[in-house]
Amino acid sequence: MLSYILYTALALLPLLLYYWRNPYILKDISYAIAAIKVGIRLSKSGKNFRSILDDFLDAVKKHPHKNFIVFEDSSYTYSQADRESNKVARALSAHVQLKQGDTAALFLGNEPLFVWMWLGLAKLGCTASLLNYNIRSKSLLHCFSCCDAKVLIAGADLRGAVEEVLPTLKQQGIQVLILSDKCDVEGIESFSDKIQQASDEPVSPQLRANLNLKSPALYIYTSGTTGLPKAAVLNHERMLMASYLQSMSGIHSDDVIYIYLPLYHSAGFLMGLCGAIERGITVVLRRKFSASNFWNDCRKYNVTVIQYIGEIMRYLCNSPKKDNERDHKVRLALGNGIRADTWADFLQRFGDIHICECYGATEGNVGFVNYIGKVGAIGRENFFHKRFVSYALIRYDTEKEEPVRDSKGFCIKVPTGETGLLVGKISRTTPFSGYAKNKQQTEKKKLKNVFETGDLYFNSGDLLRIDDEGFVYFQDRIGDTFRWKGENVATTEVSDHLLAVGFIEEANVYGVKVPGHEGRIGMAALKLKENMDFDCKATYQHVKSYLPSYARPRFIRIQVNAQILRSMAWGDHLQHL
Repeated sequence: MLSYILYTALALLPLLLYYWRNPYILKDISYAIAAIKVGIRLSKSGKNFRSILDDFLDAVKKHPHKNFIVFEDSSYTYSQADRESNKVARALSAHVQLKQGDTAALFLGNEPLFVWMWLGLAKLGCTASLLNYNIRSKSLLHCFSCCDAKVLIAGADLRGAVEEVLPTLKQQGIQVLILSDKCDVEGIESFSDKIQQASDEPVSPQLRANLNLKSPALYIYTSGTTGLPKAAVLNHERMLMASYLQSMSGIHSDDVIYIYLPLYHSAGFLMGLCGAIERGITVVLRRKFSASNFWNDCRKYNVTVIQYIGEIMRYLCNSPKKDNERDHKVRLALGNGIRADTWADFLQRFGDIHICECYGATEGNVGFVNYIGKVGAIGRENFFHKRFVSYALIRYDTEKEEPVRDSKGFCIKVPTGETGLLVGKISRTTPFSGYAKNKQQTEKKKLKNVFETGDLYFNSGDLLRIDDEGFVYFQDRIGDTFRWKGENVATTEVSDHLLAVGFIEEANVYGVKVPGHEGRIGMAALKLKENMDFDCKATYQHVKSYLPSYARPRFIRIQVNAQILRSMAWGDHLQHL
């Protein structure tokens, strides 16, 4: 018996030593198994085409009476959502003549109608363009025109923004629908009344019979370094991959997820809504984030999973303390952008919640998941990840704003622990679909001849660092963008709008760090036209009219001959911006 124990101990010794050197091996294996399962499901979806819509229809059959969307004082089961989206699909087919392959632009906020509209479009085999409801004027027209949409469908509360661009839309022959029962504006048709009059009978699958995994499913907009947002093209395969993140993060069919992030972004729509559909769970949907109502909502609706961006976590940590703030059922938080200090504060204050930090771009071809829960890390690389995804951190010259190349003209990988630019190899399994109607920006994101002649990589624009344990850390973002209030701001777009002000000759916009806040806030360095003065009120009114709140500069520097004369905040106007 003693010898048996001795032999067993000796046999286990190598495993124990390996575990001592790599205490995360079991979680690495578990995550790898989950990733393999996802790969198998994707492979099956390719052979017999399945989309996220099919996951929704399966959920309708499996649990028709289970709550799908809970919104304010109303709740909608999976079966009700199915019938509502059938009505939408039939109304769109009858009144807009939408068919498979057509695109419709959705311009509305977080509400059940958003979900019904998207599902209705999916049932017709149409592509949805998700417009940011904060954009106005030139930006709105630009985003709409990127996707060649046949129709603009807007929420009733956004009628004013639509009327601003209506003359141009009418000239282009675009059909405009408003989600209200009636509308007396020429060129805008009411659509809610048409939906209610439509049948809720199932829509024939034959209407979308020619789709495949590579067919375009969505347009989601990202910040553009040339000044205007870019429409990232997402196909059905990419949507499915994003929806599996919840499964890989340990979310189960009996969970309840709280979504308040905007559905026009990939975080709220793909990671949140589509992931919930894939899991068949209940979504508690809120129009906008509210720090004062956050934990009350979680208790009221028995929320077990929350989504976040870094700013949200800081807002929660800065909110007034309450005796019952650990009284909740939240067990998992899924998101990105949380700083290490906020992470630690959040756990200490609100209890044992597993934070699953993720990294990835809407249009990117490489991402990371911190499934371990290591504070401060945006993800983790492991043997499986490195085996199937080709990526690297390369040396980057921040002064020249370009990768460093060796004597042979190839890029140089940085050693472990050093900061480098993340690039992902563009291949059949890790594609980069680019931006709609923007070949210049699509090509700009590609790096050629990175490690060998003829290879092609996606330039993430992010500087990362990987430590000797394989944990990945975000360091900085390169290029002409900065992040504020959870949104990416294109500096050139802000500059272009400032140059439209009569007394401004030159404008240089950039982001600056502000103590106590996540991201960077906008600052504009201006050179005025000769013999002209700076008009603070006129500038304020201009940016308020043409830029969303998160993109408006909070600080102005007036310069003459490149010499800063004075730096001024916008005083009383700051509170309104």
